[in-house]
Amino acid sequence: QVQLVESGGGLVQAGGSLRLSCAASGRIFSSYVMGWFRQAPGKEREFVAHINPSGASTAYADSVKGRFTISRDNAKNTVFLQMNSLKPEDTADYYCAAGVIAGTRSEHYRYWGQGTQVTVSS
Repeated sequence: QVQLVESGGGLVQAGGSLRLSCAASGRIFSSYVMGWFRQAPGKEREFVAHINPSGASTAYADSVKGRFTISRDNAKNTVFLQMNSLKPEDTADYYCAAGVIAGTRSEHYRYWGQGTQVTVSS
């Protein structure tokens, strides 16, 4: 069983930056694809980014490409989401997820964190 805990959310002005962290328990963290998803009020959960087990391969939603960076530190069982040039439309609850298949759909991920809220004001 993998347990995930997100942190780093908060309120930020448009154009600002936040760095989200997701701490994972378990000794098999390095074998999982890790993803970030977000869910804005009244909207469906959407894919943000994912990273393969080694960290060598990443993918991003078009809406965040060039602004967000996903990374991982397997020695610390942690995945990060660096968010720059934040926009009001980035406001959402952000969720960390772990799975065995890299994908853009939530059903590709077996384990989920509790979420951390990001609010971007205009």
